[in-house]
Amino acid sequence: MKLAILGTGKMVQDLLTTLHKVEIESLSLLATVRSRAHAEQLAATYGIGAVFYDYAELLASDVDTVYIALPNHLHFTFARQALQAGKHLIIEKPITSNATELAALSALAAEKQLMVLEAMNVHALPSYRALRESLPALGELRLVSLNYSQYSSRYAAFQAGEVHAAFDPQKSGGALMDINIYNVHFAIGLFGKPQAVSYQANIQRGIDTSGVMILDYGSFKCVCIGAKDCQAPTVSVLQGEKASISLTLPVSQAVSFDLIRHDGSSEHHDFTDGEHRLLYEFREFARIIDGRDFASAEKMLTVSRQVAEVMEEGRRQQGIVFPADEAGAVS
Repeated sequence: MKLAILGTGKMVQDLLTTLHKVEIESLSLLATVRSRAHAEQLAATYGIGAVFYDYAELLASDVDTVYIALPNHLHFTFARQALQAGKHLIIEKPITSNATELAALSALAAEKQLMVLEAMNVHALPSYRALRESLPALGELRLVSLNYSQYSSRYAAFQAGEVHAAFDPQKSGGALMDINIYNVHFAIGLFGKPQAVSYQANIQRGIDTSGVMILDYGSFKCVCIGAKDCQAPTVSVLQGEKASISLTLPVSQAVSFDLIRHDGSSEHHDFTDGEHRLLYEFREFARIIDGRDFASAEKMLTVSRQVAEVMEEGRRQQGIVFPADEAGAVS
């Protein structure tokens, strides 16, 4: 994989600390002229072969995969240009602002025989994969409660009238898109698309600063709580008729879980290995792209489509509208 990274923000800086453990033939970076000094520092620290300041120049290079780690509202435009240039895509969560944009990218990728992957680390975590294998021990599932509430360092600024991207409806922000998306991916990755969706949110200036999404699966209900305006100890629980599973870290950071049976017995499953939480997904991306494993890519994209549809429906219920939702936004 010849990987080009778009952006120099916190997510990129975090990823670069572990990316050397992934088999990558070459690594490039796209930055703005304004961030030149920072980009050059990253390149020197992490052995990045080339730094570009012009996207067209990057797309004309020999990179074969573009990782988009830009603000949410920019994902679609940069992704479409990359596909048109014949590049595979890894797009940071949320993959697009809405389901319509994702459908357009999916169609273009299919036409070009390229892959579109969402950088949602939950699915590749060893703890998540082991939890999936443990689900039968729960018996008939009845209730699932997933909570990721983290008081944002930028919430005070938002209250004071300064709007950063995570709280900006013009930039496809909000608690659902920024933080509750992990819970929704966790649920849909395990159980598929729900029969019905209900979203209740705390709305301030047109954006959800926290909210509760209920996914109705018929025989059981899943509650997804995501907050940026408050926080609480993180506890997520899957409750079945025979046992329950408990996690005490956000689902995107989970390294362990407890299986607790109704007879009082329990099992602690720990997958702590000292590796960065983003390593597993990028190893999987490299395997899929290098091996041209279109079947795995499509399976992952199906989950992303379902998540996009569910979150768009939730936003619609609460009147949260992004520029990308307006008629004719995708052309």
